[in-house]
Amino acid sequence: MKYGRTAAFAATVAISALALAGCSSSGTGTDAGAGNPGDGDSMYIALVSKGFQHQFWQAVKQGAEEKAEELGIEITFDGPAAETEVDAQLQMLQTAIDRGPDAIAYAALDPEACIPLYETAEAAGIPIVEFDAPCDSDYSQSLAATDSLAAGALAAQNMAEIIGGEGKVAIVGHSQINSTGVERRDGFVEEIEANYPDIEIVDIQYGDGDHLKSADIAKAMIAAHPDLKGIYGTNEGSAIGVVNAVNELGLDKGELTIVGFDSGAAQVNAIKDGTMAGAITQDPIGIGKTVVQAAYDAAMGETVEEFYDTGSYWYNADNIEDPQIAAVLYE
Repeated sequence: MKYGRTAAFAATVAISALALAGCSSSGTGTDAGAGNPGDGDSMYIALVSKGFQHQFWQAVKQGAEEKAEELGIEITFDGPAAETEVDAQLQMLQTAIDRGPDAIAYAALDPEACIPLYETAEAAGIPIVEFDAPCDSDYSQSLAATDSLAAGALAAQNMAEIIGGEGKVAIVGHSQINSTGVERRDGFVEEIEANYPDIEIVDIQYGDGDHLKSADIAKAMIAAHPDLKGIYGTNEGSAIGVVNAVNELGLDKGELTIVGFDSGAAQVNAIKDGTMAGAITQDPIGIGKTVVQAAYDAAMGETVEEFYDTGSYWYNADNIEDPQIAAVLYE
């Protein structure tokens, strides 16, 4: 049974699906239901994530599955192996459209490249809601995400406090394209420039969220700026790359202030052992639950909010065991 769409369209989708059988996504993903997606009588929602490799996305998937079970609906959750694989993600979105779901939830890697496929979904009458990062299309009905500018500013405030409000810092970013990478960087930079005149951001480079690339970048930054006081990594892979660089260079714990983003076991352990000063965590389980609820509501023709801010939190060795923080850490 399809919700908010005609039986004739559903039949057309079924015929198209038969013609397109075998054109499944090539990336790493896990279906939450048994059999072919959308074959049953329950509502079916297709989620296409920005990635699958980091614990953040596994936690989003967990939240999505929990909400789907609560609502009694079927979902699939797909994402490319790495957050640089834009073409693979677009193929997954095309595959999701071809399945004819009741709604699609999408997290854009490239905000421009997704626009034509949004037009395809609109023509097919499939509502789209978004999570984590939007597409530059007017068709989407809502976004469930962290306010990344505010989260970047929170990282800057804590970095500034730890280094005493002065000195040189650098940023290892994970993307110059998708909105989370841009806004986490910009929130940090704008906060430093507006409120900390004695802190200089001496370098910003991008490691694509890959810990090996990020480690090489961090080592080059440290070599170029021997008096560097801190490095901010804008996602899990970026931050762990910085941690690995510090360990490989044999620097003492705390000699360089490392502020990260997201959690995951490696960052949690680095904070507990003193290698990292702290990090910003999100609520990925909450993001997964919120976007599935929004997709369900959109498929039912109900009003959804334009933006659901799922929050961001600073955690360090002092508060990592607090119940509020522990609830939003993902390992």
